[in-house]
Amino acid sequence: MADTNSVSAIIKNGEVVNSGLAEKEKAAKTAPTGYDKDAFMQILVAQMKYQDPLEPTSNTEYISQYATFTQVEQLSNMANAMSLSRASEMVGKTVTISQTNAENGTTTEIQGVVDFVTYSGNKAYLNINGTAYDIDQVTQVLSTDYTDAVEAVSDFQKAIDKLPNLDMITEEQHGETIDTMYAYYNEVMDKKAKNMMDKNYVTSLLQYVNRIDDIRQDDHRTFKKDEI
Repeated sequence: MADTNSVSAIIKNGEVVNSGLAEKEKAAKTAPTGYDKDAFMQILVAQMKYQDPLEPTSNTEYISQYATFTQVEQLSNMANAMSLSRASEMVGKTVTISQTNAENGTTTEIQGVVDFVTYSGNKAYLNINGTAYDIDQVTQVLSTDYTDAVEAVSDFQKAIDKLPNLDMITEEQHGETIDTMYAYYNEVMDKKAKNMMDKNYVTSLLQYVNRIDDIRQDDHRTFKKDEI
């Protein structure tokens, strides 16, 4: 297999020139967009090695090209450092990993809490439930407040689902439970969680609350208009 990093070009008068239409088409199909620092250095070395001895490249030009190479290397190192820092900040957070099957093109998503981060070859890997995932596969990072709100809403809506039909509600069996659910929604659940609530569940909860009010012959309790 050919080395994808090798330099295949003609050097004329100290400059790298096109080596032919066929080679150009091949490079267009196989070469990645842009050059990394290793490819840049290979081109510079090739230019120095095969320069025209009658018209050698000036030291000023070499210095300029080396300065460009240094900038490329610095940008690469900066990008790696930012990636590693970003990975460290994900520990303890819930992330969504997106993986694409190379054979059939299907994409699957995995969501979980990042337990720890490992580094290999300037690359960060997130460990979730014993499996390491490339940081580049992360498509979502969820805050703890958000995941807590999602869990609270899910549990609360399940509790509403467990209540019987309205005509089966009694003070003895359900009065205290419904009062507690009403108080939790009104006084404990934060605005973020309330905004996540399915409006049908909010309406259903109010119907149960008012059913208990009717049994007690009390005035109907209600929610604020922006919570219905």
